[in-house]
This record gives sequence, C-alpha cells and structure tokens, in this order.
Amino acid sequence: MRLPRTAHTDRPWRIHEIAGDFTVEDVWALPTPGGPDDLMWLVRQIAEGTSGGVSGEGAVSRVLFAIRWKLGALLGWDKSATGIGTRPPSLHDRLPADLRKGPQGPDLGSSPFTSLYQRDDEWAAEMANKTVHAVMHIGWVPDGSGGYRGQMAVLVKPNGLFGTLYMAAIKPFRYVGVYPALMRSIGRKWQADAAERGAH
Repeated sequence: MRLPRTAHTDRPWRIHEIAGDFTVEDVWALPTPGGPDDLMWLVRQIAEGTSGGVSGEGAVSRVLFAIRWKLGALLGWDKSATGIGTRPPSLHDRLPADLRKGPQGPDLGSSPFTSLYQRDDEWAAEMANKTVHAVMHIGWVPDGSGGYRGQMAVLVKPNGLFGTLYMAAIKPFRYVGVYPALMRSIGRKWQADAAERGAH
C-alpha cells in the first residue's frame, strides 16, 4: 500500500539529519507483519534480493528493469565515474559520529546500493548514477493493531534537469509495473522465511 509522504517525514528517523536536501519520492507499507525486533530479518531479506539482482518480481517488472539497464549501458548512465564518491559525495560523510561508529548494515554485493547505517528501527542505503542520487530507507513501525511491519521510503536528488525529467518519465512505470510486483515479491518471501524461522 502506498502511503502519504508524512508517514515517513513525521517519524523521528535519523535519515532526516543526513538527507534533508533529498525529496521523499515514494513511501510504501511493506507486507511484512512481525514483532518489535524483526527489522533485522527484513534487512537480510532485502539485502539478499538486492545483491542477487532482480528476480521473482514478475514479468513486467523484469522487462522494465532489463530495459532500464540496457539504456543505462547504452547511454552511460551507470558508469562507475557517476557513482557514489565520484560525482556525488557519499552521504556517509554526513553521518553523525554515533551512526558512523555503529553498524553500517549489510554488504550489498554487486548491487548499485551501499549501506549507510542500521539501527533497531531503520536501515538506509544509497546509490547514484548519472540521473539521480537516491536513498532507500527501510523503517520498522507499529502497524496499528499491536504488531509491526516494514515501511520503505525512496528519497531522491535528481542530477539537474535531465535527472528531473528522467524521474518524471519513469514514474508511471514504477507505479504500474515495478512497485506492485516488488511488494508481492517481498510479501511472499517474508511469509516463506517467517514459516521457516518458526519451524526451527
């Protein structure tokens, strides 16, 4: 379920201290019911899925991602010279001392994302290319019925006019193909993993 931006901005996340100049592009409630200390399982699930590439997210989503990566390769959007620490400085440089010394989060392998920090109730990772500098923020919030669930926010800083136009152009595809399939995939994997954890 898509949520209003205030579902992210009204919570006292530490990411507000670090990415205040980013725009909250999307906020989603994740189908991951659990207990108060279950964020670590969600972070592990997302990290495994991210580092392993796009899989299990539906035919439409896979096609859209394939087109995006092909275009990126053709037009040079994802060259290493446009990534974190080259064109945009890493948000790691903005981390307060306590977050810099604390857990950074999982290694995301060959994914374009890099973990920034991880706390009991939030995890943030960043990526950048020629079009945008983006943050994926995963929070763990009360679900209103005595339990907890994940919440994903995407924060972006487009790279100039080109990045702004690019974000506007892909918006319909994200809402029609990518996000719905991604939510279903996250929910199925969460249920399967929860059943496996309960069996042990």
